[in-house]
Amino acid sequence: MNARVRSVDILRGLTIMLMIVVNTPGSWSHVYAPLLHADWNGITPTDFVFPSFLFIVGVSIVLAMQGRLHREPKAQTLKKIAFRSLKIYAVGIFLWIWPDFDLTHVRYVGVLPRIAIVYFICATIYLFSQRSNQLNLALGILAVYTVIMVFIPVPGIGAPDLSKPMANWANYIDSHLLPGVLWQKTWDPEGILSTLGAVCTTLFGMTAAHYFLREEDQSKKLLGMMVLGAFFIAGGYTLSYLFPINKPLWSSSYTLIT
Repeated sequence: MNARVRSVDILRGLTIMLMIVVNTPGSWSHVYAPLLHADWNGITPTDFVFPSFLFIVGVSIVLAMQGRLHREPKAQTLKKIAFRSLKIYAVGIFLWIWPDFDLTHVRYVGVLPRIAIVYFICATIYLFSQRSNQLNLALGILAVYTVIMVFIPVPGIGAPDLSKPMANWANYIDSHLLPGVLWQKTWDPEGILSTLGAVCTTLFGMTAAHYFLREEDQSKKLLGMMVLGAFFIAGGYTLSYLFPINKPLWSSSYTLIT
C-alpha cells in the first residue's frame, strides 16, 4: 500500500511514547510501579511495549509486501528480507559493543536482534504460506511451546518449575547453547526458546493486517478483530493457570494477552 495507514501510525506512536516514559523515569530509585517490568510472572503496562512493536512488525510485513509479491520473484524478495534483517541485527550488536568495542563481551541476543530474527522468520512465512494458515500456525506453535515448557522434564532438574527463572527449558537451552553474554548471566529474556512466542505475536499482527485488508464493511472488520482479541484475552488468562503470564519467557499466555 502506498498510502499511510493512520491506525498503524497511531499505535506505533503510542508505543514509542510509552517506551520513552518507561526508559526515562527520572530516577531509577523511585519508579512508579506500572513503569517497571514484572519481576518474573505477572504483567504490567511496561510489558506491553515490546509485543506492541512486534505486532506492528507483523502488520507492516503484510502492508508492505502484499503488492511486491506480484511485482518481483520470491527469491529477490527473500534477499531483501534477509538483508534488512542483517542490518537490524548488526545495529543491535553495534549498540551493545559501542563505545568500548570489546568483542570478547558481546550479547548476541537482545531487543533489536530479536526484532531482526522474528522479522526474518515471519516475513519468510508470509512469502511462502497462505494467509489462512498463518493464524493456525501461530496457535500451533503456542501449543507446542506450552507442552515443552510445562510438561517435558528438564535434564538435571526434572519437572519444569515456572515459578523461578532457573528451572525451565528456556534457561537450560540458553545456558548450554547461547554464546556470548547473557542478560541475566545464566538466562536471557530474549533467548532462543522464547523466540517462539515472539514469532507468534508477529503472526498475530499479520492476522490483524489480513482482517484490515478484507473487502468488506469497516464495522464488520472491526468486529472481527475485537472478537478475536477477546478470544485471545480469555484464552490467555485461562492458559495462565497452566503456563503463567511471563514476559522473559514470552509465555503462551503472555503472547495471547498482549
